[in-house]
Amino acid sequence: MSGGGTGIGLACAEALTRAGAEVTVLGRREAPLRAAVEAGAAAKLLVADATAPPELPGFAILVNAAGTAVSLPFLKTTDADFRAALDANLMTAVSLSRAVLPGMLAPGYGRIVNIASTAALKGYAYVAPYVAAKHALLGFTRALALEVASKGVTVNAICPGFTETPLLAESIQRIAAKTGRDEAAARAELAKHNPQGRLFQPREIAELALYLCSDAAAGIHGAALPVSGGEI
Repeated sequence: MSGGGTGIGLACAEALTRAGAEVTVLGRREAPLRAAVEAGAAAKLLVADATAPPELPGFAILVNAAGTAVSLPFLKTTDADFRAALDANLMTAVSLSRAVLPGMLAPGYGRIVNIASTAALKGYAYVAPYVAAKHALLGFTRALALEVASKGVTVNAICPGFTETPLLAESIQRIAAKTGRDEAAARAELAKHNPQGRLFQPREIAELALYLCSDAAAGIHGAALPVSGGEI
C-alpha cells in the first residue's frame, strides 16, 4: 500500500485490514506510517522510496495510492514540475508493480489497484503536470492489464473526483491565498465540479478498492472506474 499513511491510501489500508488482510503501508515519511500501524489500520510499515522499492515478495494485493499535485499556469511550470509529477503519480505505481508482480504471477493470483483521478479522464486548468501524469497512470493500467489478463492478476484504476484528503486541503489553502477567498469559498468552488455538489470522502474510494481486491471482482480488469458523482 503506497501512500498508506494519509488520505485515500490510509482509508484503503483500513478497509483491507477490516476485511482480514495483513496490510503493509509504504512511504518515505515514517511518522504517518507509524501512526497508521499504531491506530490498527495496518500491520506493518516500510519506509522506502516507492520509485526504488526494496524486494517485495509475496504480496497478493497492491494498492498504489501515492501521489502529489502542484497548481500553476502552464507557462509557469518547468520540466522539473512534470518530472516530479510523473515520479509521484506514475513511477511509484510502475516500480511497485514491477516489484510485486512476479510474486503474483507465480501462484496465478493478484490484484493491483491504481488510485488515479478524474484528471486521468479529462483535463483541468492549472494542473497540467498532474493531469499528464494521471493520464499516463491510466495508460499504464490498461497496458499492464492486457499483459496479465490470462494469468489470474487483475489491474484496475479508480478515478476519484475531489476528495477530502491532506492533498486537497493544501490545494484549498493555495486557492484561498491566491484568490483572496476564504477556505470555505474555495472548498465550495471545488465541490461544484461534482454534480452532487460535494467533496468525496476517502472511505468511498476505499470501499471500491476493497471490492476490486475481492474474488467477486475477478471479471473487472483494465477498467477506469470513476467516483465522480456524474462529472465523468
